[in-house]
Amino acid sequence: MQRQHRYSRYFPILFLFADLFGLNFSFYVANYLRFNSLSLPDNYIILQIFLNVIWLLVFLGSRLQEINRSSKLLDHLNKVLTALVINLSIVFALWFAIQPVEYSRKFLFITYLTFTLSILTWRSIWHYAIRYYRALGFNLRNVLIVGSGEVANDLKLQFENTPQLGYKLAGTINNDKDESMYSLKDIENYSLKNNIDIIFCHLPSLPNERVREIINFAENNLIKVNLVSQFSRLMSYNLSIDQVGSIPMIQVNTIPLDYSINRFVKRLFDIIFSIVVFVVILSWLVPIITLLIKLESKGPIFFKQMRHGRDNKEFKIYKFRTMVVHNDPDVKQAQKGDSRITKLGSILRITSIDELPQFINVLRGDMSIVGPRPHAIQHNREYQPQIDRFWQRHAVKPGITGLAQAKGFRGETIELSDMSGRVKLDRFYVKNWSLILDFKIIILTILSILRGNENAY
Repeated sequence: MQRQHRYSRYFPILFLFADLFGLNFSFYVANYLRFNSLSLPDNYIILQIFLNVIWLLVFLGSRLQEINRSSKLLDHLNKVLTALVINLSIVFALWFAIQPVEYSRKFLFITYLTFTLSILTWRSIWHYAIRYYRALGFNLRNVLIVGSGEVANDLKLQFENTPQLGYKLAGTINNDKDESMYSLKDIENYSLKNNIDIIFCHLPSLPNERVREIINFAENNLIKVNLVSQFSRLMSYNLSIDQVGSIPMIQVNTIPLDYSINRFVKRLFDIIFSIVVFVVILSWLVPIITLLIKLESKGPIFFKQMRHGRDNKEFKIYKFRTMVVHNDPDVKQAQKGDSRITKLGSILRITSIDELPQFINVLRGDMSIVGPRPHAIQHNREYQPQIDRFWQRHAVKPGITGLAQAKGFRGETIELSDMSGRVKLDRFYVKNWSLILDFKIIILTILSILRGNENAY
């Protein structure tokens, strides 16, 4: 069977050259902003070649050339951001090891800031452009559905209602009266006659032997086979495929951070982000806050308290002290007009500056930049019996900020619904983590602080 000419095979080359163009464009932007010249110094040409080689290796290792037409934009951008974090970690590690004093750190910062913006922009434009192109009837894949049932019908509607995915439903083959009547010959003839690219087999309505026959036929004719089952209706439970020996199985309620590569990337991001904060902000801010706290009231600079971390392991959290020292044994949430809060402490709490020492917790590995906010242990024990799946928020490391805080859930939890709302958002974050979601939460948190929040006290 002869296949139609497909330009998608050129996509990997297009992606690589577009990425390298963005990197080199960013390099010259940095050169102009740093040295007010478009002409590169001789020694910077070596750095340019080095950065191109590193990105080429990361590009191939991260398989950025592989694009699934069913992937969402956020999934694609998260893959790109993951590659960028890995790339930056390699560059920074070599930078600190070699310590090339002849190169400007500001130059490198501008290069990667511009590169990040350019690569995210062009890939977003490409995502929408290729979907529009497919919706017009180009770059299509002819598909055949074999089998019957609700899921098979849902799949048919999905193809018909989302032309931007580029799947053209050539037809369906089913027989609701007698499953044994599925004719392999009919499937073969239909597939060859209609240039089928992908056969979707609905497993519950097909005998195992027939499925094997379809797969054998497909392999001999360069046709892909996708298996569809009733498990498709359970996707809200985060299913994943695993294997025990030679026996495949479906795991329920897996989360993105169960995978070591995702934990590695998130940890790298935490370390890089924390180092930047320490160098740019905390290096001068901590001495000032320390002096102001000492001048206003007696007591330690930092407030320390045990909290629950990932898997309910306890750790000691750090904050700037915002209250007068007291001997109250009960752990009480701060209330509006709380007499325990100092004047400076009120400012620190409203601006969230009191949370900055938690970057120490991040570098120690107790916390992450983004994650569910850690509550006092006493409060966890109080709310856990009252809120369903409360402990699921502890499946990941707690964060300095989280989705709940970015959405405005801050301050005292007067009603049970206040805590339930936080936990619901925390559970969503746990199930749907991505690097781009972390970036979004960081930006929303900064905007929330700048706008002010009536619950921050």
